[in-house]
Amino acid sequence: MKDKVAIVTGAASGIGLAVSRTLAQEGARVYMADLNEETGRRQASEVGGVFVRTDLSRREECRRLVEAALQAEGRVDVLVNNAGIQHVSSVEDFPEDKWDFMLALMLTAPFLLTKYCWPSMKERQWGRVININSVHGLVASPFKSAYISAKHGVSGLTKTAALEGGPLGITVNSICPAYVRTPLVDNQIADQAKVHNLSPQEVVETIMLKNAAVKRLIEPEEIGKFVLFLCSDAASCITGSTLTMDCGWTAT
Repeated sequence: MKDKVAIVTGAASGIGLAVSRTLAQEGARVYMADLNEETGRRQASEVGGVFVRTDLSRREECRRLVEAALQAEGRVDVLVNNAGIQHVSSVEDFPEDKWDFMLALMLTAPFLLTKYCWPSMKERQWGRVININSVHGLVASPFKSAYISAKHGVSGLTKTAALEGGPLGITVNSICPAYVRTPLVDNQIADQAKVHNLSPQEVVETIMLKNAAVKRLIEPEEIGKFVLFLCSDAASCITGSTLTMDCGWTAT
Protein backbone atom coordinates (compact mmCIF):
# COMPACT_ATOMS: atom_id res chain seq x y z
CA MET A 1 0.00 0.00 0.00
CA LYS A 2 3.00 2.30 0.01
CA ASP A 3 2.25 5.52 -1.91
CA LYS A 4 -1.35 4.46 -2.55
CA VAL A 5 -4.11 7.02 -1.82
CA ALA A 6 -7.26 5.77 -0.11
CA ILE A 7 -10.60 7.31 0.79
CA VAL A 8 -12.49 5.75 3.71
CA THR A 9 -15.96 6.94 4.71
CA GLY A 10 -17.43 6.73 8.18
CA ALA A 11 -13.84 6.84 9.37
CA ALA A 12 -14.18 8.49 12.77
CA SER A 13 -15.03 5.27 14.60
CA GLY A 14 -15.77 1.58 14.31
CA ILE A 15 -15.03 -0.24 11.07
CA GLY A 16 -14.00 2.90 9.17
CA LEU A 17 -11.45 3.83 11.79
CA ALA A 18 -10.03 0.29 11.88
CA VAL A 19 -9.76 0.23 8.08
CA SER A 20 -8.09 3.65 8.02
CA ARG A 21 -5.58 2.61 10.65
CA THR A 22 -4.75 -0.66 8.86
CA LEU A 23 -4.20 1.02 5.48
CA ALA A 24 -2.14 3.83 7.01
CA GLN A 25 0.07 1.35 8.83
CA GLU A 26 0.82 -0.26 5.47
CA GLY A 27 1.93 3.04 3.95
CA ALA A 28 -1.24 4.39 2.34
CA ARG A 29 -2.18 8.06 2.43
CA VAL A 30 -5.69 7.87 3.89
CA TYR A 31 -8.43 10.48 3.51
CA MET A 32 -10.86 9.91 6.36
CA ALA A 33 -14.39 11.20 5.75
CA ASP A 34 -16.97 11.63 8.48
CA LEU A 35 -19.58 14.08 9.72
CA ASN A 36 -18.21 13.97 13.28
CA GLU A 37 -15.55 16.65 12.95
CA GLU A 38 -14.14 16.72 16.47
CA THR A 39 -13.65 12.96 16.75
CA GLY A 40 -12.67 12.62 13.10
CA ARG A 41 -9.86 15.17 13.31
CA ARG A 42 -8.52 13.60 16.50
CA GLN A 43 -8.55 10.11 15.03
CA ALA A 44 -6.99 11.26 11.76
CA SER A 45 -4.18 12.89 13.71
CA GLU A 46 -3.53 9.64 15.58
CA VAL A 47 -3.74 7.51 12.43
CA GLY A 48 -1.66 9.87 10.32
CA GLY A 49 -4.49 10.42 7.85
CA VAL A 50 -6.24 13.49 6.47
CA PHE A 51 -9.69 14.28 7.83
CA VAL A 52 -12.36 15.67 5.50
CA ARG A 53 -15.68 16.62 7.11
CA THR A 54 -18.29 15.27 4.72
CA ASP A 55 -22.07 14.98 4.70
CA LEU A 56 -22.33 11.99 2.39
CA SER A 57 -26.07 12.44 1.97
CA ARG A 58 -25.29 15.51 -0.17
CA ARG A 59 -24.13 15.01 -3.74
CA GLU A 60 -21.87 18.08 -3.80
CA GLU A 61 -20.04 16.96 -0.66
CA CYS A 62 -19.34 13.54 -2.14
CA ARG A 63 -17.74 15.28 -5.09
CA ARG A 64 -15.83 17.66 -2.83
CA LEU A 65 -14.36 14.74 -0.87
CA VAL A 66 -12.94 13.09 -3.97
CA GLU A 67 -11.72 16.40 -5.37
CA ALA A 68 -9.87 17.13 -2.12
CA ALA A 69 -7.88 13.91 -2.49
CA LEU A 70 -7.30 14.40 -6.22
CA GLN A 71 -6.12 17.98 -5.84
CA ALA A 72 -3.71 17.12 -3.04
CA GLU A 73 -2.45 13.75 -4.28
CA GLY A 74 -3.28 13.63 -7.97
CA ARG A 75 -4.87 10.21 -7.65
CA VAL A 76 -7.23 7.93 -5.74
CA ASP A 77 -6.33 4.25 -5.71
CA VAL A 78 -8.63 2.79 -3.06
CA LEU A 79 -12.19 3.66 -2.07
CA VAL A 80 -13.79 2.07 0.98
CA ASN A 81 -17.50 2.88 1.24
CA ASN A 82 -18.28 2.23 4.87
CA ALA A 83 -20.51 5.01 6.27
CA GLY A 84 -23.95 3.96 7.45
CA ILE A 85 -26.63 4.28 10.09
CA GLN A 86 -29.43 2.09 11.37
CA HIS A 87 -33.06 2.81 12.22
CA VAL A 88 -35.37 0.15 13.60
CA SER A 89 -39.03 0.54 12.69
CA SER A 90 -41.83 -1.30 10.94
CA VAL A 91 -42.52 -0.51 7.29
CA GLU A 92 -45.81 1.05 8.35
CA ASP A 93 -44.19 3.43 10.83
CA PHE A 94 -40.89 4.12 9.05
CA PRO A 95 -40.39 7.92 8.67
CA GLU A 96 -40.24 8.85 5.00
CA ASP A 97 -37.52 11.47 5.51
CA LYS A 98 -35.40 8.90 7.37
CA TRP A 99 -35.80 6.51 4.41
CA ASP A 100 -34.60 9.19 1.99
CA PHE A 101 -31.59 10.02 4.16
CA MET A 102 -30.51 6.42 4.67
CA LEU A 103 -30.73 5.56 0.98
CA ALA A 104 -28.77 8.72 0.11
CA LEU A 105 -26.06 7.89 2.64
CA MET A 106 -25.71 4.15 2.11
CA LEU A 107 -26.53 3.63 -1.58
CA THR A 108 -26.36 6.88 -3.54
CA ALA A 109 -23.12 8.02 -1.87
CA PRO A 110 -21.22 4.78 -2.69
CA PHE A 111 -22.37 5.14 -6.31
CA LEU A 112 -21.31 8.79 -6.52
CA LEU A 113 -17.94 8.23 -4.86
CA THR A 114 -17.24 5.27 -7.14
CA LYS A 115 -18.20 7.39 -10.15
CA TYR A 116 -15.95 10.28 -9.08
CA CYS A 117 -12.95 8.04 -8.26
CA TRP A 118 -13.32 5.94 -11.42
CA PRO A 119 -11.40 8.17 -13.88
CA SER A 120 -8.30 8.23 -11.64
CA MET A 121 -8.34 4.45 -11.28
CA LYS A 122 -9.01 3.98 -14.98
CA GLU A 123 -6.09 6.23 -15.93
CA ARG A 124 -3.67 4.07 -13.93
CA GLN A 125 -5.34 0.77 -14.83
CA TRP A 126 -5.49 -0.07 -11.12
CA GLY A 127 -8.09 0.49 -8.47
CA ARG A 128 -9.86 -1.08 -5.54
CA VAL A 129 -13.43 -0.28 -4.54
CA ILE A 130 -14.52 -2.06 -1.38
CA ASN A 131 -18.05 -1.65 -0.10
CA ILE A 132 -18.60 -2.49 3.54
CA ASN A 133 -21.90 -4.27 3.11
CA SER A 134 -23.65 -6.60 5.57
CA VAL A 135 -25.22 -10.01 5.77
CA HIS A 136 -28.34 -7.88 5.32
CA GLY A 137 -27.13 -7.27 1.79
CA LEU A 138 -27.93 -10.97 1.26
CA VAL A 139 -30.82 -11.75 3.60
CA ALA A 140 -33.53 -9.79 5.40
CA SER A 141 -34.74 -9.23 8.95
CA PRO A 142 -37.86 -7.41 10.14
CA PHE A 143 -37.91 -3.72 11.15
CA LYS A 144 -34.89 -2.74 9.00
CA SER A 145 -36.46 -1.91 5.63
CA ALA A 146 -34.27 1.07 4.65
CA TYR A 147 -31.02 -0.48 5.88
CA ILE A 148 -31.66 -3.78 4.09
CA SER A 149 -32.87 -2.09 0.91
CA ALA A 150 -29.71 0.01 0.79
CA LYS A 151 -27.45 -2.96 1.44
CA HIS A 152 -29.15 -5.09 -1.21
CA GLY A 153 -28.63 -2.16 -3.59
CA VAL A 154 -24.94 -2.07 -2.72
CA SER A 155 -24.69 -5.75 -3.65
CA GLY A 156 -26.06 -4.94 -7.11
CA LEU A 157 -23.83 -1.90 -7.49
CA THR A 158 -20.82 -4.01 -6.56
CA LYS A 159 -21.53 -6.62 -9.22
CA THR A 160 -22.27 -4.12 -11.98
CA ALA A 161 -19.22 -1.94 -11.30
CA ALA A 162 -17.03 -5.05 -11.14
CA LEU A 163 -18.09 -6.08 -14.64
CA GLU A 164 -17.26 -2.61 -15.96
CA GLY A 165 -14.01 -2.33 -14.01
CA GLY A 166 -12.49 -5.69 -14.85
CA PRO A 167 -10.96 -4.64 -18.20
CA LEU A 168 -9.62 -1.48 -16.53
CA GLY A 169 -7.73 -3.14 -13.69
CA ILE A 170 -10.35 -2.05 -11.16
CA THR A 171 -11.80 -4.61 -8.77
CA VAL A 172 -15.03 -4.00 -6.86
CA ASN A 173 -16.10 -6.15 -3.94
CA SER A 174 -18.30 -5.96 -0.89
CA ILE A 175 -17.63 -7.42 2.53
CA CYS A 176 -20.75 -8.76 4.23
CA PRO A 177 -20.09 -9.08 7.96
CA ALA A 178 -22.53 -10.09 10.63
CA TYR A 179 -22.57 -8.01 13.80
CA VAL A 180 -19.34 -6.08 14.42
CA ARG A 181 -18.45 -4.54 17.77
CA THR A 182 -19.04 -0.87 16.83
CA PRO A 183 -21.02 2.13 18.11
CA LEU A 184 -23.59 1.41 15.39
CA VAL A 185 -24.17 -2.08 16.75
CA ASP A 186 -24.34 -0.72 20.29
CA ASN A 187 -27.20 1.50 19.12
CA GLN A 188 -28.87 -1.45 17.40
CA ILE A 189 -28.70 -3.44 20.63
CA ALA A 190 -30.49 -0.64 22.46
CA ASP A 191 -33.13 -0.30 19.72
CA GLN A 192 -33.74 -4.05 19.51
CA ALA A 193 -34.03 -4.25 23.29
CA LYS A 194 -36.88 -1.74 23.15
CA VAL A 195 -38.62 -3.37 20.19
CA HIS A 196 -38.47 -6.90 21.62
CA ASN A 197 -38.64 -6.00 25.33
CA LEU A 198 -35.36 -7.75 26.06
CA SER A 199 -32.24 -6.88 28.00
CA PRO A 200 -29.17 -5.84 25.94
CA GLN A 201 -27.44 -9.13 26.77
CA GLU A 202 -30.51 -11.08 25.66
CA VAL A 203 -30.52 -9.17 22.36
CA VAL A 204 -26.92 -10.20 21.69
CA GLU A 205 -27.47 -13.82 22.63
CA THR A 206 -30.97 -14.50 21.25
CA ILE A 207 -31.05 -12.23 18.19
CA MET A 208 -27.59 -11.20 17.03
CA LEU A 209 -25.78 -14.47 17.67
CA LYS A 210 -28.73 -16.82 17.27
CA ASN A 211 -27.76 -18.01 13.78
CA ALA A 212 -23.99 -17.74 14.17
CA ALA A 213 -21.81 -20.83 14.37
CA VAL A 214 -19.08 -18.77 16.05
CA LYS A 215 -20.78 -17.14 19.03
CA ARG A 216 -19.07 -13.78 19.20
CA LEU A 217 -19.16 -10.30 17.72
CA ILE A 218 -16.63 -9.53 14.99
CA GLU A 219 -13.89 -7.03 15.85
CA PRO A 220 -13.41 -3.97 13.59
CA GLU A 221 -9.73 -4.81 13.15
CA GLU A 222 -10.70 -8.08 11.46
CA ILE A 223 -12.56 -6.09 8.80
CA GLY A 224 -9.49 -3.87 8.38
CA LYS A 225 -7.33 -6.89 7.63
CA PHE A 226 -9.86 -8.21 5.13
CA VAL A 227 -9.87 -4.87 3.32
CA LEU A 228 -6.08 -4.93 3.20
CA PHE A 229 -6.15 -8.38 1.62
CA LEU A 230 -8.62 -7.23 -1.05
CA CYS A 231 -6.23 -4.38 -1.87
CA SER A 232 -3.33 -6.79 -2.36
CA ASP A 233 -2.10 -8.42 -5.55
CA ALA A 234 -3.15 -11.76 -4.09
CA ALA A 235 -6.78 -10.65 -4.49
CA SER A 236 -6.47 -9.27 -8.02
CA CYS A 237 -8.82 -11.94 -9.42
CA ILE A 238 -11.48 -11.40 -6.78
CA THR A 239 -14.12 -8.99 -8.06
CA GLY A 240 -17.90 -8.69 -8.09
CA SER A 241 -18.06 -10.73 -4.90
CA THR A 242 -20.22 -10.33 -1.83
CA LEU A 243 -17.82 -11.88 0.62
CA THR A 244 -19.37 -13.09 3.84
CA MET A 245 -17.58 -12.60 7.12
CA ASP A 246 -20.42 -13.65 9.34
CA CYS A 247 -19.31 -16.36 11.76
CA GLY A 248 -21.45 -18.81 9.79
CA TRP A 249 -24.60 -16.70 10.16
CA THR A 250 -25.79 -17.27 6.55
CA ALA A 251 -24.60 -20.89 6.25
CA THR A 252 -27.99 -22.38 7.15
